[in-house]
Amino acid sequence: ELLERRAAFLVGYQNAAYASRYRGLVERVAAAERERCGGTTPLAEAVARYYFKLLAYKDEYEVARLYTDGSFRRQVEAEFEGRFRLRWHTAPPLLNRRDPLTGRNPKLSFGPWIFWLLRILAGLKFLRGTPLDLPGYTRHRRLERQLIRDYEARVEELLEGLAPDTHALAVEIASLPEQIRGFETVKERHIEEMRGKEEALLAAFRRGVAAGPEATPGS
Repeated sequence: ELLERRAAFLVGYQNAAYASRYRGLVERVAAAERERCGGTTPLAEAVARYYFKLLAYKDEYEVARLYTDGSFRRQVEAEFEGRFRLRWHTAPPLLNRRDPLTGRNPKLSFGPWIFWLLRILAGLKFLRGTPLDLPGYTRHRRLERQLIRDYEARVEELLEGLAPDTHALAVEIASLPEQIRGFETVKERHIEEMRGKEEALLAAFRRGVAAGPEATPGS
């Protein structure tokens, strides 16, 4: 159920191939974990949660999709009565520059017409990750895609060294994206902190693999 719900979300987020990429890695981890670690699957569950989190990063296409799929409008109409006017406050990286003092993009305000543009943008999600993905050229979007590639490579390393003695460390490493919160500069700070912890945990994992079956996690 954990896997199926997230795979279904990724179909809407991008497409069936994107969901299949997710499902394939999680299922490989589950099979290896059952074979080598006594039938339990905490590592596969961690990958199911946190690989999904990295794959479903909130870029311009996804924000547009979530605000135009009808759920936002229904929520607003349920909370407010009478005539009201919506304004959209956002900091689009392609339309303004970062403040040199704060490192953040200043917020801009748009009227209700912006929702028509958002509908168009939501329909362009097929451009995500392609050479025509203009928002994807920003530093932050490149970083988010790199996180996905790094995580996939990390899981492959964990699978190569997975054994009962390294199992707990593998689960801890695979769960590190839980620490990534927020957006833009806040998210970037959390990523740097996570990478420092990952480096230390990977060193312990590699020592455990090199030491063989007599090693214990963190030794």
